[in-house]
Amino acid sequence: MRYYVLDRGDQLSVDLAEQFHKLAAQHHFELDAKSPNIVISIGGDGTMLHAFHTFIDHIPDIAFVGVHTGHLGFYSDWKADELRELVELMSNSLLSEDKPRIVKYPLLELTIHKKSGTTSHIALNEFTLKGVDGTLVAQIDINDQPFEMFRGDGICISTPSGSTAYNKSLGGAMVHPTIEAIQIAEIASINNRIYRTMGSPLLLPKHHHSDIYSRKEQRLLLTVDHKNFTIDDLISVSCQVSKQKISFARYRPYPFWNRVRSAFLEE
Repeated sequence: MRYYVLDRGDQLSVDLAEQFHKLAAQHHFELDAKSPNIVISIGGDGTMLHAFHTFIDHIPDIAFVGVHTGHLGFYSDWKADELRELVELMSNSLLSEDKPRIVKYPLLELTIHKKSGTTSHIALNEFTLKGVDGTLVAQIDINDQPFEMFRGDGICISTPSGSTAYNKSLGGAMVHPTIEAIQIAEIASINNRIYRTMGSPLLLPKHHHSDIYSRKEQRLLLTVDHKNFTIDDLISVSCQVSKQKISFARYRPYPFWNRVRSAFLEE
């Protein structure tokens, strides 16, 4: 097994990474920073986002495992005191037919068109578009048809696995991460007798797409997961479900709705 570890950088996560390396050596795992089979994220969901974008060019060939050392960990199956159990299960999976269950979650594909050029991005959680100096004014099209003229603080487009993050705080629905869809949620939209928006989240299936057009000269902040870009020459952003998916190696069951209950309802 070829593996790599990314940690959050705090002392606990660094110590756990060192412990994982020692346990991995005992089971003859091979540390490989270029082409690992398994990437271990030790920290929180932000660490997993960093791991995802670090290996984004190798997504079809990698499965991720999360070890969670913070408070919320939707991408993490394991706690800090369960590291030895995880390594033993990983080792056993190499010696028997009891392979881990590989679950695949959809991703968000973005094409950003600017006067200065075009770039493409993949998001695991969400993409947001916000006005920097004032109200964002943007036309939203769905399947090449005008849908609404948006005015407000911004727009958030999330994946199903990212629906429990920023999207939830905007009143968006929590979507099971195996559903191939993207969700559009408004950030503080302006609604009065002159300006109107839908005012509720929209869920688009994988065969639909949405285009967001800048409708005035404006300085904008774009975020793709944890990455930020400030631009002043945006033409449009095209959004759709990516053909690629992220893979997670499940060495034990941890149902999504159990994660939701644990994160938001249990004390």
